[in-house]
Amino acid sequence: MTPEIVDSHCHLDFPDFEGERDAVVARAVAAGVTRMVTICTRLDNVGKVQAIADSYPQVFFAAGIHPMRAAEEPLTTVETLVALARHPKFVGLGETGLDYHYSADSKEVQQQSLRIHIAAARETGLPLIIHARDADDDMARILTEEYRAGAYPCVMHCFSSSAALAEAALALGFYLSMSGIAAFPKSADLRAIFAAAPLDRILVETDSPYLAPPPHRGCRNEPAYTALTARVGADLFGLAYEDFAKATSANFDRLFTKAAAWRPAA
Repeated sequence: MTPEIVDSHCHLDFPDFEGERDAVVARAVAAGVTRMVTICTRLDNVGKVQAIADSYPQVFFAAGIHPMRAAEEPLTTVETLVALARHPKFVGLGETGLDYHYSADSKEVQQQSLRIHIAAARETGLPLIIHARDADDDMARILTEEYRAGAYPCVMHCFSSSAALAEAALALGFYLSMSGIAAFPKSADLRAIFAAAPLDRILVETDSPYLAPPPHRGCRNEPAYTALTARVGADLFGLAYEDFAKATSANFDRLFTKAAAWRPAA
């Protein structure tokens, strides 16, 4: 049997998959990817993302305002996010976070938006899904300040930041998610960060349609390729692929408890 694994972060609503979602999901399942979380990055699109999750028993969804969009639409509210979280397949808050690489001019509103999403994660108990780029100091500071004000679960999605931010996140009990970046030949430093982390804090994702791992680098990524990144992760931890897949799937269940508990209606 093909070992089961989870793609904890993908974007099945993106135009790259238009007209092909049935085939994309089928290829993922054939590769052992039995669950996928598709992420909504702008709340005016949440209806489409929810409909995709409702169409496939293997697909769940999360929603929030991406930091690069934080200045483009009104700030959401905790109440709005909590209301969205009532859907049975809504399993996480975000992606949210800080991105100063392209949008440092909106850092203040990004920080406001991040704190709103944290409050919703704290209230619902659903995991916060963090995007972090070129904002390590502010990210570590805000996550730590907010955690001291009240605990919440969290994953650092597509982690490719510094060892210092990894250590800060792990110290709070958060998870690091490994994307195709970790499989790139020039990512030795990033692989070392993952290898130094506890195995029980590691997730795997594609962030598809972006960041396809070798041998598909430069092509459209898709959830089936989770297995390719996971094989790199297995090597880092000195494990058979089957054992790494089992460990990261258990980690997903521990963090995304609502997805773990979900069962299709009879």
